[in-house]
Amino acid sequence: MSRPTPHPTPRRAAVASLVGTTIEWYDFYLYATASALVFAPLFFTGVDPAAGLLASFATYAAGFGARPVGAVVAGHLGDRVGRRSVLVASLLLMGAATTLIGLLPTYPTAGLLAPVLLVVLRLVQGLAVGAEWAGAMLMAVEHSTGDGHERRRGFFGSFPQIGSSAGMLLASGVYAGVLGVVGKDAFLAWGWRIPFLLSLLLVGVGLAIRLTLADPAVFTAARDAGTLARMPVLEVLRTDWRTVLLTIGSRIAQNSVYILATTFALTYLAQTTSAAAGAGLTAVIVASAIGLVSTPLWAILSDRVGRKPVYLVGAIGAPLFLAVFFLLLDTGSTALVVVGMVVLVNLFHDAMYGPQAAWYGELFDTRVRYSGASLGYQIGSVIGGTTPLISTALLYAGGGRPWLIWGWFAVLFAICILATVLSPETLRTGLRDDRITLPTKENTPA
Repeated sequence: MSRPTPHPTPRRAAVASLVGTTIEWYDFYLYATASALVFAPLFFTGVDPAAGLLASFATYAAGFGARPVGAVVAGHLGDRVGRRSVLVASLLLMGAATTLIGLLPTYPTAGLLAPVLLVVLRLVQGLAVGAEWAGAMLMAVEHSTGDGHERRRGFFGSFPQIGSSAGMLLASGVYAGVLGVVGKDAFLAWGWRIPFLLSLLLVGVGLAIRLTLADPAVFTAARDAGTLARMPVLEVLRTDWRTVLLTIGSRIAQNSVYILATTFALTYLAQTTSAAAGAGLTAVIVASAIGLVSTPLWAILSDRVGRKPVYLVGAIGAPLFLAVFFLLLDTGSTALVVVGMVVLVNLFHDAMYGPQAAWYGELFDTRVRYSGASLGYQIGSVIGGTTPLISTALLYAGGGRPWLIWGWFAVLFAICILATVLSPETLRTGLRDDRITLPTKENTPA
């Protein structure tokens, strides 16, 4: 087993967080793509196509329902035992669930058992990703403390956020690649399993890297000082419930609009427009590739002007552009679909997602930071997980037109903007670590 590095540099910790979250999000987004493209005919056979699609999106949403449970368990263990141990466990759990999905029998083979097993494994994925994000974020954010590194905390914190784009890029790319090689019929028959089975190899790579990192010094200092909370989840809900609510409010629209663009839009293009096959996946791949750059750029800007102003750029711009986004999808032009996806995801969504890790990390004290940030982030994700389901229902209710969907998002972004305005700016205050003495080069033993 690899020996952990006691005091890794912020850059090394950030890169390790990026690799780990890329693999976790690859696994999670595989399911998103499959739920939009293949799960309905494979696991919900014999029902109306619209009902099958709704059922497929319902299993997708189930994973988001499990994420707060994972956040509670991981928050307690992460704030009591350590960040690293929880991250290793979450990666193993996600890899096992994803690999098993690739081995599942389909409805024609196993009947009702097939969708039941699919839901169970999706719930396990939700538990794993509910544990993952806060730990990866804290590895990057808490290691960027002391020796002037805090001035670039937004940048370092953006690395686990880049993992979302990298995971989506990898998942979409693998899907498109396998589909292009084996063809549509073979893909539905067996090719869809290949991307899920590849997870086993990726998890091995992630573990090899993740096991080399030690817990951040800011956490170990708090543990050595005896200031860790005995029941961190209960304590953060008792003493800092307002901050938890504000992180939930600022999170729901950001998460929802990303899922709308990268998951529901694929179904919308296929069923209501004349877009060429693969136009949606192409747009997602392009936006994901650009996200590798746009996400840290927005985070760097937040290191200069503040977390809130950058976040508000996305929170105000996204709902205003959403109506235009659907008009661009309706053209069926691959080029215009790509433009719409890039503007919505990279310009507006990434303005929120880039600084989010540093901002949420700075909002909570070290003794309850894993619990507080994880609860806010994952509870805020639940509504996002219902986006394909709600959007599909609203699309049918609106006679195939997306205006009811835009109205729903207007409500979500109103909540997001209000929560963002009410949240404190943390750029100048940094991590809330007033209870402990942070290690520096001067006071750390050689």
